[in-house]
Amino acid sequence: MTHADALAWWYGRVDFERRAPQPGDLKLDQMRALLAALGDPHHRLRIIHVAGSKGKGSTAAMLAAVLRSAGYRTGLFTSPHLCAVEERIQIDDGPIAPDELAALISEIRDALPPGVSPTFFEVGTAAGFMHFLRRRVDLAVVEVGLGGRFDSTNVCTPLVSVITSISHDHTKILGERLEQIAFEKAGIIKPGVPVISGALAQAARPVIERVAAERGAELIELNRDFFFDYEPGEVGGRPPRATIRTPERSWPPMPLSLLGRHQAANAAVAVACVERLREQGLRIPEASVATGLAGVRWPARLEVLGRAPWIVLDCAHNTASVQAMIDTLNESFSPRRKLLVFAASSDKDVPGMLQLLAPQFDGFFLTRFGKNARAVEPGRLAAWLAEMTRVPRHTFDDAAEAWRAARAAAGPDDLVAVSGSVFLAGELRPVMLNYV
Repeated sequence: MTHADALAWWYGRVDFERRAPQPGDLKLDQMRALLAALGDPHHRLRIIHVAGSKGKGSTAAMLAAVLRSAGYRTGLFTSPHLCAVEERIQIDDGPIAPDELAALISEIRDALPPGVSPTFFEVGTAAGFMHFLRRRVDLAVVEVGLGGRFDSTNVCTPLVSVITSISHDHTKILGERLEQIAFEKAGIIKPGVPVISGALAQAARPVIERVAAERGAELIELNRDFFFDYEPGEVGGRPPRATIRTPERSWPPMPLSLLGRHQAANAAVAVACVERLREQGLRIPEASVATGLAGVRWPARLEVLGRAPWIVLDCAHNTASVQAMIDTLNESFSPRRKLLVFAASSDKDVPGMLQLLAPQFDGFFLTRFGKNARAVEPGRLAAWLAEMTRVPRHTFDDAAEAWRAARAAAGPDDLVAVSGSVFLAGELRPVMLNYV
């Protein structure tokens, strides 16, 4: 099977990243049957499992960077990808080679048991487990794709389970009750496996605490068992720093490569996880923790791509992450004007995001991403925004055209941000890198 054939077959699977699942769609029986046909590779891996409604990708990237710095051959499985599907499966900061991915997809297709028709994400998860096993990783950091309880990654028994921040965004996928969202995330908690929680929402914490107690899992919680302080720093100058305190120790102030107070919270969760891994015998020196947090690369998370004007790419796609982006821009930059290129998915609280963004920007360039059916039409975005602000707004059917218009309108003392969707960030990042 050629790479093109493999991708065509893979992308032909049902894809819940592009179509919201219906009741009954999400279950683990099919995933277990697929992995059994492949020799159950996940049972032979040492895994750190990471869930959450915001921050899970950044936290997973931080953990992988720390483990690499400590000398461990480290796998990292994340989703969705930005520009190339190979980004989802990485070892030591390098994506899987296209020919290796094609060979794994072909093997998965040929091994399908009768009656098993895996989804896009189930195939990707199986390929990740197989790749990590065959490339003999020491540890694999695996990010949950959707929810937690019925996510296809939730067939593993990890060394540590991690639940990052949980936010309420009125998402149609998991329902509007924060308690239910927390219950889905807590579904990754395994009997006797320690769990680190960065969830601060008042309605979410009791749910996680109850599930952990029922399963006999030690629970270590942010703002109860470990804490952090954040110093914003200056973009282009001193980097931001986090000071983290745990029951075991107070860590010295550590520079962060990722901007924002929310990233300091993610770093605190990662450090608490590291301490549990050290208790299990892993050798992770203090210097490796500091080096990993200072050097982690995680594109499109308040990523600064240029200056004069400042160019910032972010993939905030719900109200909580939009607020985090706004807070970070306000504390880290002082531009004359702020312009925003924005597109969003219809299954998100788009009016809620625009309500937060409307008073923060001096001009909006509203667009859509690719041919994705989930994208909100630019005209609809403009209509919503017109009810909130009189700030100039422009609509574009093509995202690259919107970006170029925003860039052309910006002076050297301004800031141009791109945000609203992972799909938008992935589509525009190569264009932006060639234009700044």
